[in-house]
Amino acid sequence: MIDLNAKLKIEKLGARGEGVAQSAHGVVFTPYALPGDEILAEVDGERGKLVEVLRPSQDRIPPFCAHYTICGGCAVQGLRAGAYDAWKRGLLEAALANAGVAADVRPLVDAHGLGRRRAVFHARYDARGRARVGFMQARAHDLVEIDACPLLAPALRPALAAARAIADALRALDKPLDIAAVATQAGLDVDIRGAGRLEFAERQALIALAQDSDLARISNHGVALIEVRQPFLVMGAARVAPPPGAFLQATAAGEEALTRLVCEAARGARRVADLFAGVGTFALRLAEHAEVDAVEMDGAALAALARAAHHAAGLKRIATQTRDLFRRPLSAAELQPFDCVVFDPPRAGAPEQARQIAASDVARVVGVSCNPQTFARDAKILIEGGFALESATPVDQFRASAHLECVGVFNRARKSKPRRSLLSR
Repeated sequence: MIDLNAKLKIEKLGARGEGVAQSAHGVVFTPYALPGDEILAEVDGERGKLVEVLRPSQDRIPPFCAHYTICGGCAVQGLRAGAYDAWKRGLLEAALANAGVAADVRPLVDAHGLGRRRAVFHARYDARGRARVGFMQARAHDLVEIDACPLLAPALRPALAAARAIADALRALDKPLDIAAVATQAGLDVDIRGAGRLEFAERQALIALAQDSDLARISNHGVALIEVRQPFLVMGAARVAPPPGAFLQATAAGEEALTRLVCEAARGARRVADLFAGVGTFALRLAEHAEVDAVEMDGAALAALARAAHHAAGLKRIATQTRDLFRRPLSAAELQPFDCVVFDPPRAGAPEQARQIAASDVARVVGVSCNPQTFARDAKILIEGGFALESATPVDQFRASAHLECVGVFNRARKSKPRRSLLSR
C-alpha cells in the first residue's frame, strides 16, 4: 500500500543511517530523516521518501555539502556531533547485543583527520558522448556529477580533475569506468577499471595525461601504464610501495588510530600472527617490538610488505606467507607458537579462522573489522572457545556514512571447549 502523505515521527536512526518510524502499517525506514524529526513522507511498504520536514529535531543542523540527499556517498549529515557519535557507537553496541555478546564498548574514536585519502570516482557518458564524473546515487544506477567533495583530503582533491581527463581520453570506448585514486606521499596513484584492453593510442594518451597532470602512477586494471614516481606510504619505520589497487585504510588518521589500538593490545607479545595482513599496516608497526608472521592471499600486497620490511631499520623478523585464509585458515596447531593473533578480515569476516583461533592455546587476540555484524559473529565464536572480549572500540574514518571500523581485544578467560565440537560447526 502506498501512502503519499504519511506523517511520521522519527524515533531513531537505523544501521544504514535511515530514520526509523512506526506507521499504522508497520516500521518505515526513511533516508535523510533524523531522530526527533516530524516529517511528511511518501511511504511504500517499509520504504519512505522524505517529502518535507514538518518539525525538525533539536539535533538537526545544516548539512555540510550541497550534494547531500542526491549523492549516495553520505547517509547522515546535519546531525549534531554528540547525537552523531552516539549513533555511530550504537551501531557496534547493537551488533554485539544482537549476537548475545556482552562487551565494554569504548567511546567513538573520530578518525576522519584531514579526510579521505582514497576514493573511487565513476565516469559515464551521456547521449552526446560527454563524460560525466562523480559518485552514484544511493540505491540507484544514476550518476551524480560533482565538482568537489568536502570529505576528501586536500591531497586527493586534484583526483577529480584527473578522473575527468581520463574519462575524456577514453571517450571513444563509451564504457562505464571506475577510477580509483589514492593520495600517496609521492602523489596520486590512479587505477582505471572497466576500460578493458587498451589500444596503443589510448595507452599513449593516458601516459601523456599522467605526465601533464603530475600523477605518480596510472594503471589499467592493476597493470601500470606509467610510473612517473614510485607511489609510497610511510607505515611506522617502513616505507611501503603498494601495488596498483592495493587495499589501504580510507584515512591516514584512521590508519593511525587502528594501529595504535592494535599495538597497545599486542604490547608484551613476543611473536604475533598478523592474519589478512595486506601491505603491512599492522605488521610493520608490530615488528618494532615483536616477531611477526604476516599471512595474506594477495601476493602483490605481501611482496610490498616484504620489500618494505627488508629496507626498514630496527624491525624484528617479519616472515610472510601467501595463503587464502578463507579456504585454508591457520589451524590451531599452526597457531601454537604465537602468544598473540591479530586478524583483520574483509567485510564478510572470518568465521572458520575464528574457530581455529578459538580451538588454539593463543592467549590474546586482536580483532579488527569494518563490519560490526560479522565482528560480533566472530567474537561470539571466540567467546564460546574460552575468550573474554575485554573491550571493543568503534573507529569512525567514514564520516557521514553508516560504515564503522572497530577493534576488539580478547584475552583467554578459560580453557577452550573440546576442539572437535568447535571445528565441526
